[in-house]
Amino acid sequence: MPEDETKPATRTTRAQGARRGDFAGVEAGFVRKVLVVLAVVAIAYALYNVAYVLVLAFGALLLGIIIRAFVRLVERIPGLPEPAAFYVGLLVLVALLVGFGFFFTMTMQSQVRDVVEQLPQAIESLGERFDIQDPVQRLEERFTEASGSGTTLMGRAANIGFTVLGGLVDVGIVLFAAIYLAYDPSLYRRGLVHLFPPEQHERIDAALVTTGNALELWFFGQLVSMALVGLLTGLGFWWVGLPAPAALGLIAGVTNFIPFLGPFLGSAPALVFAFGEGMNAVWWTIGIVVVVQQLEGNLFLPLIQRRAVSLAPAFALFAIVAFGLLWGFLGVFLAVPMAVTIMVLVKMLWMRDTLGEETDVPGEADGEDDGETRDH
Repeated sequence: MPEDETKPATRTTRAQGARRGDFAGVEAGFVRKVLVVLAVVAIAYALYNVAYVLVLAFGALLLGIIIRAFVRLVERIPGLPEPAAFYVGLLVLVALLVGFGFFFTMTMQSQVRDVVEQLPQAIESLGERFDIQDPVQRLEERFTEASGSGTTLMGRAANIGFTVLGGLVDVGIVLFAAIYLAYDPSLYRRGLVHLFPPEQHERIDAALVTTGNALELWFFGQLVSMALVGLLTGLGFWWVGLPAPAALGLIAGVTNFIPFLGPFLGSAPALVFAFGEGMNAVWWTIGIVVVVQQLEGNLFLPLIQRRAVSLAPAFALFAIVAFGLLWGFLGVFLAVPMAVTIMVLVKMLWMRDTLGEETDVPGEADGEDDGETRDH
């Protein structure tokens, strides 16, 4: 065969082979992308099914950070080795909690009992003022309907029992997991870091440490704010003349842990009692709640957040709504610390490292001021 006839055939064969190779490469790349998408969807579906477990894990992480912060104070005692410092710090923390519980039981048990005993009468007085017949009975009927209108009394009792038992089991799991996390946090942090490529280990580790610092700062700032709100509210209710002002102030301080919703929940019992005392007491009670909340928002929080975590109010509100829809009360309770975690990770791993934006990250400067990296 002439040479000029074989060359075109060879070129044609090579071109066809190149096209088949390109097509095979494109097909392989498409298959890889499809597999990645399917893997992401599968992981998201699995996380959705175990979302409640992840929420419990986050609660254990938050409690472990709090325990570790207290233990770190004990570790500063000269001559005390680190393992012994952990157990000493844990025992001291438990002793403080038990002591506070004993003090609360001895000093405020009667006031809390007065609130529980007088609340039905106060609700009846409130119903009479607004011409509502048998308000307590109506509330009981609504509660019965909500707890299961088609079930028997024994069935409802069993449901409540299982709910309480499940809650106690969850609390036990969170407590033990928090202790393990607090004992050796670097072990679990290293395990999480090694899920990422080696070149990302340093930035992921720094982000996790900073997140732990930010959560610690947020918690102690929130604790100070709750104490101030409870103290001032209790004093105000005592001045108005409401029954059991210390217990009502304690309720207001504890519920203040939940942003936006907390002040409404905490002031509801005081308003119910105030209606039984007359409209003057109602207006004074509302005024005290408003003044204390304004002091907290415009004076206490700005001072606290100089060393704590400042979270945008709109971001916190949407976090409460979103996590509340996903996980109910537990989601609402943990919404703000979850939002703090998301904020720190987004600022460090996306805005700063990926986009190159200069941004301040809460918890980062705190570790630098101490001259050491906190071990979370």
